[in-house]
Amino acid sequence: MYTKEMVEYLAKALVDHPDEVNVTQVEGDKSIILELRVEPSDMGKVIGRRGRVAQAIRTIAKAAAVRDKKMVHVEIVD
Repeated sequence: MYTKEMVEYLAKALVDHPDEVNVTQVEGDKSIILELRVEPSDMGKVIGRRGRVAQAIRTIAKAAAVRDKKMVHVEIVD
């Protein structure tokens, strides 16, 4: 559960419309899928150049999920 709030916090810090940030968590036996939704105008800020910001968010989420011994996948969806 901690990972979801962390991804939401990071995304809200990056975008112009933080009220439109929504993170949905789908949990399985060994993995967690986090679906990150932002306003379309903020999509570029969350993805970054060549996907560097998105990759950084994914790396931080994976490091935070080690505590729960689960794999985390962060998907940025429309």
